[in-house]
Amino acid sequence: MVEHVSVETMSRLDLVIFGATGFTGKKVVEKLARGGESYDTLSWGVAGRSQRKLEKMVADVSKLTGKDLSHIRILVADTGDNKSLKQMCAQAKVLINCCGPYRLYGEPVVRAAIDAKTHYVDVSGEPLFMETMQLVYDGQAREAGVYVISACGFDSIPNDMGVVFLQQKWEGTLNSVESYMETYLSPDFKNKGSKTSVLNSGTWESLIYGFSDQLKLLSLRKQLFPEKMLKFEPELQLRGPLHKHNKDWYVPFLGADKFVVYRTQHRSYFDGERPVQFEVYYKTRSLLNTLLFAIAAAFLFVMSMVSITRNLVINYPSFFSAGMFTKEGPSEEVINNCHFRVELVGKGWEKGVDTKRTPMNKTMVARISGVNPGYGATVLGVLHSALTILWEQHKMPKGGVLTTGAAFSNTTLIEQLHKNGFKFEIVK
Repeated sequence: MVEHVSVETMSRLDLVIFGATGFTGKKVVEKLARGGESYDTLSWGVAGRSQRKLEKMVADVSKLTGKDLSHIRILVADTGDNKSLKQMCAQAKVLINCCGPYRLYGEPVVRAAIDAKTHYVDVSGEPLFMETMQLVYDGQAREAGVYVISACGFDSIPNDMGVVFLQQKWEGTLNSVESYMETYLSPDFKNKGSKTSVLNSGTWESLIYGFSDQLKLLSLRKQLFPEKMLKFEPELQLRGPLHKHNKDWYVPFLGADKFVVYRTQHRSYFDGERPVQFEVYYKTRSLLNTLLFAIAAAFLFVMSMVSITRNLVINYPSFFSAGMFTKEGPSEEVINNCHFRVELVGKGWEKGVDTKRTPMNKTMVARISGVNPGYGATVLGVLHSALTILWEQHKMPKGGVLTTGAAFSNTTLIEQLHKNGFKFEIVK
């Protein structure tokens, strides 16, 4: 099954999936194996720590999809072995890194990719990792002509590319965007689904580390953005910790999306464009659930600050998340019946209006929706981000550590996602 060819003479594959035996990595492999218009002409391989586990995973996917995968190149690489990482990266045009938590295992892979002049994408939703990579490696990546692009999954394509989509459709001046996110199970599956997990423990671990990293992030952002934070007029105010929108209750979203979008808009500002303000909120089921959510978030925040209690929370995800996260991950039935909807409410001015003298007089609402946010949308996002790098580099900046919005705003990524499972639309 392995091609026994020296690294020096081996041609580069279009894609290599690192961490291919993990929950998300296997989903990427399965999607590629099933084929389709975007995937049938690709050359690709899989990589991870264990040759035995990789061979078993390929055999399992082959059986599941009915496809002959005997030609798939298998590469053994370990985040603790820099030589193996460089050899892996040297065999890929684009590396898809599914090996997290990224704050623990991501940096050696980024460094190896830059050294090998291999483009890099991942599905991280970890601000500390992403912003550290920008601070440390942006210059090296630009000099090497390499793209290092994180958050190419459900974190944070719907919001980051959603703001880009709204900007593309807007005629006039867009001042601010408020995002209202929700995930929900199909009505006929709701009762059954509520008793099963919806995400795996890797995502849980990233979430808990995200809580514990808040103080480090404050220091990091002062280095990453040494100039004053962007000033806006009129300024978008953060809504209260609990508020209603369209008769539903929302709380501030604790994920990475806000600062991913900020990094995109920060780059736009220094490219001479007017940046867009952004806030993001998440829908809860009821006022009672919202209050319970706030109490649970505060409890987990405190627990995450001390290593002993943090490790306890990480090691028992099912108990501390009330069954939402498990080490086994969700069943196929659950993930295929889970939906997402993100509504982006943009406010600003019509074309030709003096923005300094006239109150905002235009509102537009974009909606990004789809099925299976944790794994289906994430797989589509990272795969099509990688494919866009392969096919549309002439429409992208000249390398660097970038967000999806900064990297892909002039490409057809939104159109490709729309054709393959995402739905981008203007609804108002």
